[in-house]
Amino acid sequence: MSTVVVVRKHQQACIAADSLTSFGDTKQSAVYIADADKIIRREGFYMGIVGSAAHQLVLESLFTRHADKIDFSSRLDIFDSLNRIHPILKEEYFLNSKDEDEDPYESSRYDSLVMTASGIYGLYSLREVDEYTRYWAVGSGAEYALGAMFSVYDQFERAEDIARAGIEAGAQFDNASALPMTSYTLDIQG
Repeated sequence: MSTVVVVRKHQQACIAADSLTSFGDTKQSAVYIADADKIIRREGFYMGIVGSAAHQLVLESLFTRHADKIDFSSRLDIFDSLNRIHPILKEEYFLNSKDEDEDPYESSRYDSLVMTASGIYGLYSLREVDEYTRYWAVGSGAEYALGAMFSVYDQFERAEDIARAGIEAGAQFDNASALPMTSYTLDIQG
């Protein structure tokens, strides 16, 4: 799957991801694939996605073709944007929104972390949006990343160093994550 993390500390934020893509038992490392960066960069936000490799290409296309429907400036704006793009995902990109019969809402089938000038957020398959005050991780290496970031958060001053610890732990212990990592930082408002 992947390891993606976001960190916020001292008015700075960092988003980072591993670079391994896998299809069952077959791995594509960053040595072999030109587009190994799992973080989508758009004006106003950075988004790291886990799950199917198709999600990234679909969302890059959607963000380009429907930029007017995207506003990631606050938790509620992100939620409203996810609701606006969900029908587009189904109609134009053929999203199979069926997940579990017990789910209360249709699934968008991807989990991601987002970094903006207003904060760091988690976006989840039923269009839930969480805002984080320190750090979070998603993907198959998330548990390792969370443990590592918990261990170093009070010791390290820079958000990027904390994120690196998380990604390195995910890459070390999760068989679906590998280095090198990519990371991006920005200043947080307020």
